[in-house]
Amino acid sequence: MKRSDVPSLDDLRAFQTVARLGSVRAAATELALTHGAVSRRVSKLAADLGLRLLEADGRGVRLTSDGAKLAEATGKAFHLITDALAEIRSSSTPIPIILSCERSLAMRWLIPRLSGFQDRYPDVEVHLSTGGGGLDFARDRVTLAIRRLDFLVDPEWTIIRLMPERVGPVMLPSLRKRFESGDYVALGSRTRPDAWEAWLDAHMDAPRPRTTRLLDHHFLMAEAALGGLGVALAPQAIAADDVANGRLEAPLGFDRDGTDYGLIHPKSVIVSTGLAALRDWLTAESERSFKRQVLENS
Repeated sequence: MKRSDVPSLDDLRAFQTVARLGSVRAAATELALTHGAVSRRVSKLAADLGLRLLEADGRGVRLTSDGAKLAEATGKAFHLITDALAEIRSSSTPIPIILSCERSLAMRWLIPRLSGFQDRYPDVEVHLSTGGGGLDFARDRVTLAIRRLDFLVDPEWTIIRLMPERVGPVMLPSLRKRFESGDYVALGSRTRPDAWEAWLDAHMDAPRPRTTRLLDHHFLMAEAALGGLGVALAPQAIAADDVANGRLEAPLGFDRDGTDYGLIHPKSVIVSTGLAALRDWLTAESERSFKRQVLENS
């Protein structure tokens, strides 16, 4: 097809809008043009093609048989152009991935590892937010979430289990004898105020603390243990790095509490290349962490 065979795109747009709305006046309003300008473009298109495209119908217009064929073709063409432009814009301007993670897990497990993902995928922009429990992905503007699955989950979510929750007492090596003698302060979190009681009920032979102190979050509890303020009943994912490097000890190991950490996103979400990469990386990283933790705990 020669270039001269293709009519003006502006004329085609004017005609397609008139055909879709059935009115030159309505088309002029939608296109932000005058009634006369739209009428001239449609008349010019008909003259260029040598065809009669519209005919009067009361106060409006209706399509001739040739006009109907052209209207159908131009409608499909403009949809294809719109879709192509949307795809090009979305691929050339990546939308940041908003990753929501429980606060203590983010500080003690995710953030120390996240640079590994950014080094591997420098073009994927990840914004980290913190939160716990249930969430509304649309309202909270979250793309992906890491949660301890201790709440009712939405059937419209896709859930990938990352690692089981395992808890146990951790302490400075210098506090181990005091722990074994029962001369220690039990450090807990207000987010799980009954955790020590449940753990002690399950470990009747374990030494009982002389007192219990609750802090607001698990990451504060872990920092308190590192500061020698007592023995923390810590999730393994939060204490694992400090146990691995010898800063803390876990003499009785870690036990499963029946819950898991999960990676969550709505089933309806469009999984972009970046989102798929982050999801796969988080899954692999949790598997590596969990395998290492199991070996250290065995």
